[in-house]
Amino acid sequence: QLQFVESGGGLVQPGGSLRLSCVASGFTLEHYGLGWFRQLPGKQREGISCISSLDNRPFSTDAVKGRFTISRDDATNTVYLEMNNLNAEDTGVYYCAADPHNRIPCKYYFNYFENWGQGTQVTVSS
Repeated sequence: QLQFVESGGGLVQPGGSLRLSCVASGFTLEHYGLGWFRQLPGKQREGISCISSLDNRPFSTDAVKGRFTISRDDATNTVYLEMNNLNAEDTGVYYCAADPHNRIPCKYYFNYFENWGQGTQVTVSS
């Protein structure tokens, strides 16, 4: 079964950067859509970035567009989230997940992602 392990979270000052990694095991990611999600305190989990292997067009929601970038390395079964210019409103738990049907454009299919990792905590504070 496909499983993910996220890493790279931590405490960072406002304006700082982090790079999250998510390594998959159980399957190769070549034929999966991949996404990053987050759960902010007191809120539901939301999709923020995704990328399908069919078009390799990364998408990010308005909340993180221009600051966060998703990328994938199918050779190492890893998906990344580069996060820049972080602010306190980005504090939360970040998860990766996969869409086994690799739907495009991926931005319309956040609700279909599955195989969640355990999450990694990101805290933005001075």
